[in-house]
Amino acid sequence: MSCLLLGVLRRSGTAVVGVRCLASIPSTLPPAVAEFVKGAAEECKPANIHVVTGSPEELQDIYAGLQKEGMVKKLPKYENCWLARTDPRDVARVESKTVIVTKQERDTIPIPSGGAKSQLGSWMSEADFQKAREERFPGCMAGRTMYVIPFSMGPVNSSLAKFGVQVTDSPYVVASMGVMTRMGSAVMDKLAQGAEFVRCQHSLGRPLPLKAPLVNSWPCNPEKVLISHLPDSRQILSFGSGYGGNSLLGKKCFALRIASRIAKDEGWLAEHMLILGITNPRGVKRYVAAAFPSACGKTNLAMMKPAMPGWTVECVGDDIAWMKFDSQGKLRAINPENGFFGVAPGTSVKTNPHAMATIAKNTVFTNVGETSDGGVWWEGLDAPAPGVTLTDWHGKAWKIGDATPCAHPNSRFCTPAGQCPIIDPLWESDEGVPIDAIIFGGRRPEGVPLVYESFNWRHGVFVGAAMRSETTAAAEHKGKSIMHDPFAMRPFFGYNFGDYLAHWLGMEARPGPTQLPKIFHVNWFRKDPASGAFLWPGFGENARVLEWIFRRCGRQSEAEAAKRSIVGWVPEDGAIDTQGLGGKVDMGALFDLPKAFWQKEVGELRAYFSQQVGADLPAQVGEELNALEERVRD
Repeated sequence: MSCLLLGVLRRSGTAVVGVRCLASIPSTLPPAVAEFVKGAAEECKPANIHVVTGSPEELQDIYAGLQKEGMVKKLPKYENCWLARTDPRDVARVESKTVIVTKQERDTIPIPSGGAKSQLGSWMSEADFQKAREERFPGCMAGRTMYVIPFSMGPVNSSLAKFGVQVTDSPYVVASMGVMTRMGSAVMDKLAQGAEFVRCQHSLGRPLPLKAPLVNSWPCNPEKVLISHLPDSRQILSFGSGYGGNSLLGKKCFALRIASRIAKDEGWLAEHMLILGITNPRGVKRYVAAAFPSACGKTNLAMMKPAMPGWTVECVGDDIAWMKFDSQGKLRAINPENGFFGVAPGTSVKTNPHAMATIAKNTVFTNVGETSDGGVWWEGLDAPAPGVTLTDWHGKAWKIGDATPCAHPNSRFCTPAGQCPIIDPLWESDEGVPIDAIIFGGRRPEGVPLVYESFNWRHGVFVGAAMRSETTAAAEHKGKSIMHDPFAMRPFFGYNFGDYLAHWLGMEARPGPTQLPKIFHVNWFRKDPASGAFLWPGFGENARVLEWIFRRCGRQSEAEAAKRSIVGWVPEDGAIDTQGLGGKVDMGALFDLPKAFWQKEVGELRAYFSQQVGADLPAQVGEELNALEERVRD
């Protein structure tokens, strides 16, 4: 057995004491954690190991070390805010190099017909994974510190929470995980009591000494990137990328890909959804979960400032919802995250004043622009004050009007959720908040109405399965194509999508009492075909749509404030409050349902389901597609 140094953090001032032989790990860590750390250390060969406590002093030491290495710089304009610039080759989720490893391919993805490539995830065989692992991980942390991060997804004491341990050689990841999760000693105490945990192993893939210089002092290994998930053994192994969901393994990797499989096994739902509470002027409150693809306005909706007098919105979470039925059959949700990892460009006082207030302190900004007075800037913000100059995300001088963007389109802020001025009082409730409505949506420039309600739960599952949206900057796709993105989960399914649909359909037949939420679809992004301008003002005006959804959840009769259409229940004329919009919004155009468009939509959905899901498509979803086809037939 190799005798690596184990620096177990026990503070005395700023010193790290308790350096021991690797063989002593079981006396300082819970046995299962010690076994995991020992295996990772023997494979990755770090110079030393640091067990993270999550204390404020420790995190300040982490930031100081990052600053010394040139990976971050302090932003003097704000309180405890930091700027990082990545290697330009490490800026987004790398879906093409993200895989699920299972014994059989069909456990991970439906087998596409006609030799097509699956759009519903990527499978890797166990043998190929083992080979890929052996090409990457041995010795990958040489010369570096391995950080051991105990973390909780969800409030530590919640029955809905799950635990993880991530080992990483990136102090940037430690700092970011300190924002995005509950991290440190409180979680280690739970693990010491025998709690199960997901094993997360991450390396930048740049052992020391370096064989080639770094770009922007940012270690990564783009040619060897691999983000792999082993759902059967609850493991995640990520290599080569230090950015975002590729390295913050509690995020999409755990909270969606692994958690969706755990949810299937245990009878709950792990979804790519925001959670918000909305209260009407009479003080009645409802909670809503909403699924949109990345960069389609989840954060803006979750932190919305309603334009309607007397209505308030409070934020539970902006990205992920874990939902379980309580003993009364009500679906309850937690936000498993502790922070917001939001897209910066387009965020402003106009579009999201609450987000701007949230990020004013204790925030890590990555790949945004920098102002000469020690602040940040991105597209969508007002021009800097006279005399203040800009530096772009590459670290080069930049001025408004330049051909390239100042901030990368997928630049991010990583900020504590508890700082949000409208954070919901129950956002850390151990039992979660009760969900009355589930909303699906995406960027659809034509044909899809502003809002509609599904006819029933089964139809609602079909609506989620049929989601499509313009591509965004969060992944490596180029151009403005319309992509199928069922449930906004296309990049995040942890198992076969056909089985996922069956799991959702099965919620209706679960044993015991069941109060299923209503299901809706929204589209803020429909455009005037002549001018290309958006037909709906969006942002705070979206409260007008939520007000209709709110009323539909408490309706006394099926047809209250709604009428049947080919796609579902749509608002009756005048049912959406347009007072104050000044007649500038063409409601007729927003709810126009061209049969030719929907006939084409049916054809494309049929081809998609046939090619991508095939024999794994539940019969009920096929029947809903047939019913839609009947309704849109001339």
